[in-house]
Amino acid sequence: MDPSIRPLPDLLVHPEIRAALEGGAPVVALESTVIAHGLPWPENLALGQELESIVRAGGAVPATVAVLDGVMRVGLEEAELEVLARGSGVEKLSRRNLAAAVATGQTGATTVSATMLIARAAGIRVFATGGIGGVHRGDRSDVSADLPELARTPMIVVCAGAKAILDLPATLEWLETWGVPVVGYQTSEFPAFFSRSSGLPLETRADSPAEVAAIARAAWRNGLTSAVLVTVPCPESVAVPRERIDHAVTEALRDAERAGIRGRAVTPFLLKRVSELTGGESRAANLALLRNNAAIAAETAKSLS
Repeated sequence: MDPSIRPLPDLLVHPEIRAALEGGAPVVALESTVIAHGLPWPENLALGQELESIVRAGGAVPATVAVLDGVMRVGLEEAELEVLARGSGVEKLSRRNLAAAVATGQTGATTVSATMLIARAAGIRVFATGGIGGVHRGDRSDVSADLPELARTPMIVVCAGAKAILDLPATLEWLETWGVPVVGYQTSEFPAFFSRSSGLPLETRADSPAEVAAIARAAWRNGLTSAVLVTVPCPESVAVPRERIDHAVTEALRDAERAGIRGRAVTPFLLKRVSELTGGESRAANLALLRNNAAIAAETAKSLS
C-alpha cells in the first residue's frame, strides 16, 4: 500500500469504487457540499447526478464523498445522494468537525478539505471541485482549511482557482509559501473562478491531461507530499468579466458587514449575493465550471492510471 495512505476505521468504500481502485482503473472523487448546500432542491440532486455522469462519460468511475450516519462514505447510491440533496439536518463538514460528526452519528456533506482527506484514505488520486477556499479579503488571518489540506495531501485537485470572493493574490502567495504546485490548465494565469483572468501569472502550465499526470508523478515519486492544484479557466461562453465580478463582490462584502455576518456564514452569503447582483450570471458560470472540471478530471485520472 502507498505509505501516504492512512486507513480510516470508519470509512466505507462502495464496491464498484473498491474494484476500480484494486484494478487500477481511473477514479475521480467529487465533493458533496455543492449538493447539500450549493443549490436548492431538486436542482442540486440533478447536478450531483450530472457530475457523476460526466465523469463516467470521460472513462472514469465517480466517487462522491460524504458522511452518512457517522460513516465516512466514498461512493453513494442514488437514494443516498437524494438524502444529501434534500438537506434536512445535513452538516457542512471540513477536517475540523469531521471527527465530531463520526462520533455522534451525523450526516454531513464534505467540503474540499474533508473530501480530500477521505478520498485519499481510500486510495483516490484525482478530485474535481468548483473552487477552493483561500485567504479571505480584509483579514489574512482567516484562512480556509482547504489550503493546509492541499499542502499535506498528495492528490491532483482540479478546480477553477479560488472562489472570487477571496483575496486571490494572498491565496496564491500562501500556496507558494507552503510548496503547493499550482498548474494552469491551458493557461499561464491563475483563473478567478467566475472569470477567466485574475492578472496573476503562473509559472507552470499544462496543456493536456497527460502533462498534468506527468507533473504529479514527478512530484510524488520524488517525495513531495502536497497536492498538485490544477486550475482550469471557466468556459469562455459563460465566464463573467472580472470587473463585473469585482464590483459585485465589493458590494456583497458591504452587505455582509452591514448585516453582521461572520465566520462560516460569510462564504455562502457572498456567493448568493454575488449571484443576485450579477443577475444569475455568476451562478451559470459556477455550474458550467463544475461540469468542465469534472470532465477534465476524468481525462486526467485516465492519464494517471
